[in-house]
Amino acid sequence: MTVIILIAAPEGLRGHLTRWMVEVHAGVFVGNPNRRIRDRLWGLLATRIGDGQAVLVEPAANEQGWAVRTAGRDRWHPVDFDGLILSARPRTQPKQNSRIAR
Repeated sequence: MTVIILIAAPEGLRGHLTRWMVEVHAGVFVGNPNRRIRDRLWGLLATRIGDGQAVLVEPAANEQGWAVRTAGRDRWHPVDFDGLILSARPRTQPKQNSRIAR
């Protein structure tokens, strides 16, 4: 099974995904496309996501049985921690004009 989550996606991406998957909740798509279709969908999403975010969870031959791909701005990044896939939150940069309270 494959799960794709879109956050703040440009118009048209959600409609395109409904050709191959079922939208079970706003921006959450579930389906069982083959690897070729899944890779082509991901290529389209990664290039067209813009300022939004996309997450794809797909079957994989590892201990967890799944792998994650991410695309977009301010996204969580999958990190391999001794064979366990964890998600790392992006660091927030302090504003240059902000002052630190003492």
